[in-house]
Amino acid sequence: MNKRNKIAMTLLALVAFTPMYCLAGEGPSQELYWLNNIWMMVATFLVFIMHLGFAMLETGLTRSKNTVNILFKNTGIIAIGLITYAFVGFGLMYPGDFNGIFGYASAALPLNEMFATDAGIGYADGCYSLWTDFLFQGMFAATAATIVSGAVAGRIKLGSFFIFTVLYVGFLYPWLGSWKWGGGWLDGIGFYDFAGSTLVHSVGGWGALAGVLLLGPRIGKYVDGKPNAIPGHSMPLVTIGVFLLWLGWFGFNGGSALSADADYTSFVLVTTCLAAAAGIVGAMIASKFVQKKPDLTMALNGCLAGLVGITAGADMLTPAQAMLVGVVTGAIAVFSVIAIDKAKIDDPVGAITVHLVCGIIGTLAVALNPDVTFTAQLIGVLSYGVVAFAFALILFSIIKATVGIRVSAEEETVGLDVTEHAMSSYTSVS
Repeated sequence: MNKRNKIAMTLLALVAFTPMYCLAGEGPSQELYWLNNIWMMVATFLVFIMHLGFAMLETGLTRSKNTVNILFKNTGIIAIGLITYAFVGFGLMYPGDFNGIFGYASAALPLNEMFATDAGIGYADGCYSLWTDFLFQGMFAATAATIVSGAVAGRIKLGSFFIFTVLYVGFLYPWLGSWKWGGGWLDGIGFYDFAGSTLVHSVGGWGALAGVLLLGPRIGKYVDGKPNAIPGHSMPLVTIGVFLLWLGWFGFNGGSALSADADYTSFVLVTTCLAAAAGIVGAMIASKFVQKKPDLTMALNGCLAGLVGITAGADMLTPAQAMLVGVVTGAIAVFSVIAIDKAKIDDPVGAITVHLVCGIIGTLAVALNPDVTFTAQLIGVLSYGVVAFAFALILFSIIKATVGIRVSAEEETVGLDVTEHAMSSYTSVS
């Protein structure tokens, strides 16, 4: 038997004979530790790809003259998210024993050590390493700011956006995350959010709403008080972005199982994909009913709506319930986008609808499982909403009053690619 076959047989034996779940206090299994780490790192790669998906989606749904600016923001967001999570966020989100509201583990990530004592098999009851946990969770952190980026596209100052990102991602996101994922007070009352319909998506959505309200609409968006369509410049890029995001969600939800357990993880992936598919169907039907013509952007946003909606309960809802969540969020996304537009809230990519509205619906829908109470879910949604929106509104207001948040009318008309970056993505700009 050659070396390659020996390795394959060894891996098959590990999968066949090693229990894939982690049981606290029973001692770590080296094989289990390896397998969990491998899967979680693959999931991390998939979540990383989501940032490219967001960049393509936002670029395609906006005008070509702002392409470089959007790509630059999405590149900077990843860097800010990982670095702030390394220095502050990881310790805020997982503070250990704390009062349930605020705590900090100063030694959460040993930045000055190569191999910390607790970073290996002694971490998390031997389920996975500290390094794996940090990198996987760190990829989540930047997502909250990416959601805001799309909603404020085409009119926000680059420096002002990055100031917001540093504070929102570096402090607010992990602090609120500790209330549930860090074992805080919401976890204590039974609030449930598997992978972040509220903790990630709604928190980002509240930030997006605050930013849009303070920025105001793009020039030419409303004429005589009525919405004026400003089409994006590339539907192929939008479609590529959504499919990359759907691919990334295999890691976003699948990796949140924090285990390579075959039954558990595959179940999560099934509910995730069924919700996405049902979201497309729900949006297609609603779009045909309301707009009389099938709208591709609505169908694509319906996919994302279903994905965001199921993220809170991907491991708690049956496949049938997942499809129900998907078709409802997909349909509601159509009506929500139209309603928000009529309310003169200018969101070029539908981020507020997809991430905030559908994140709330998905979080409340977890109560379809009898082990989760609607009251706990509602308390969680309201708590995150009040704090996240207030924090974002105050932060944006301070930035607006000091360095300003909106570019000039001339800069907006010319395009942020030229005025902010002195370059263009295309030889022909429209």
